[in-house]
Amino acid sequence: MKSMTKSPLQIARASYKPKLPNAFKGNVVLLEGTSTESVADQTEIKELFPNTYGMPLITFEPGEKKLNPVVGVGVILSGGQAPGGHNVISGLFDGLKALNTDNKLYGFLGGPIGLVDHQYIELTKEVVDEYRNTGGFDIIGSGRTKLEDDEQYEKGAVICKKLGINAIVVIGGDDSNTNACVLAEYYSQKNTGIQVIGCPKTIDGDLKNEMIETSFGFDTACKVYSELIGNIQRDANSAKKYWHFIRLMGRSASHITLECALQSQPNICIVSEEVEANNMTLSNVVENIVKVVVHRAKHGLNFGTILIPEGLIEFIPAMKNLISELNDLLAENDDFNALNSDEEKREYVKGMLSPESCEIYRSLPKGIAKQLTLDRDPHGNVQVSLIETEKLLIEMVGKRLAQLKAEKKYNGKFSAINHFFGYEGRCAIPSNFDADYTYSLGYTASVLISEGKTGYMSSVRNLTAPAAEWIAGGVPITMMMNMEKRHGKMKPVIQKALVLLDGAPFKFFASQRENWADEKSSYVYPGPVQYYGPSEVCDQPTRTLLLEKGY
Repeated sequence: MKSMTKSPLQIARASYKPKLPNAFKGNVVLLEGTSTESVADQTEIKELFPNTYGMPLITFEPGEKKLNPVVGVGVILSGGQAPGGHNVISGLFDGLKALNTDNKLYGFLGGPIGLVDHQYIELTKEVVDEYRNTGGFDIIGSGRTKLEDDEQYEKGAVICKKLGINAIVVIGGDDSNTNACVLAEYYSQKNTGIQVIGCPKTIDGDLKNEMIETSFGFDTACKVYSELIGNIQRDANSAKKYWHFIRLMGRSASHITLECALQSQPNICIVSEEVEANNMTLSNVVENIVKVVVHRAKHGLNFGTILIPEGLIEFIPAMKNLISELNDLLAENDDFNALNSDEEKREYVKGMLSPESCEIYRSLPKGIAKQLTLDRDPHGNVQVSLIETEKLLIEMVGKRLAQLKAEKKYNGKFSAINHFFGYEGRCAIPSNFDADYTYSLGYTASVLISEGKTGYMSSVRNLTAPAAEWIAGGVPITMMMNMEKRHGKMKPVIQKALVLLDGAPFKFFASQRENWADEKSSYVYPGPVQYYGPSEVCDQPTRTLLLEKGY
């Protein structure tokens, strides 16, 4: 393989040796706990997954040396990129070779479609070494093809048999691991001898539970975004003239926004889950922003920072109802798709909505209304990343301030700049935490495979402790599942983890936000991700994880 051109930092990072839990320092023994059940809808999930439901939790401990048979493994990168994906593959490769030097690893190209279309490469040491501790998914590429029908599964089984592949590792988020669970069930039912193991990936942070303390990539992405927010805040505090409306990636939960707020202490941070819980309207959200803008203006501070979660629009109850109606209305709607002009589509939608939703739809700026009716994502949902919520809020805040100025209740200057931080963090060089965590997840997957397990997700816990004290094992994917409506039908999916309003991270934020909003300077400037130096600078996990563990 042709060697890549590398920066000095990348060359230095290539020599970094990720830390592993003590359980992997020698031979490993598997300990099984009690049987499990799904987080909800137990009857339905058990019926859909009779072969992989109720399996026990697994932990690893040091054990006696044993003979490990030769296995072939295929790996898939699925969905959006997250820092550390290459290290999952590195850990998987090294783990397999430690178990038996004759083990082979294949990478399916372009995501799940590579399995179906038989596009692959063998991942040798020469290939893997080029990508250790690097960001991105470019070693084999990724994709969003859903594995959901028997023909796809059978095509996958054909190439696995040809290559001698005994197991497939799916590295992805909640939807990708849902697909992994379905694939594991199918191959178990058909007695193909093909195991399926998942790894928890998503910068959004919404794939988490008691056994999955965090998804990989969340730490790095939040550190990258927090650096950018800190830089903007330093500029705002210097120029003293702009309000920065910053939308952050994370469509279904506000974990990224909350974590970045904990790291940088902006003047305003909107948490979608709180908006929904308090049954707030869009006008309520605007009014809360306006209050802070007016207060700071009274002290001569016509600047500030506002963090906005990407999925906010879906958490405003009235908007949520509108979007739900639109998702159902536009699912495979040939009549709508046949319309040519935006105005025709707008009139068609208005005629099909309920009176309440129609009223909201009519009140929206045409640009936002159009964004709500764009093509759905692969799961049948509105593509919230295309909805420029920050621009909508700037427009509405500006109008409200103009009213207050006319009423002589506000005499400040409001000038706003909008930002969207998303892709800037998805392929960053992984932090030490993510480099170690992902390597351990890959290593864990290799042991689960060697023990003949299927339908499990790699689990590495106790993450606020030094890496040597991390607890590795596996969690049945069915344990995380519930039933949700997709494309108008109820389907089994991994339950998303939202920000808990009674959780320690949000409670700490709520106790501090008034101080961050006032006229005193409270900004924090996190600076860039650090790879070398004191552990308290280089190896710390997120503030969210520390607060959840009582630190």
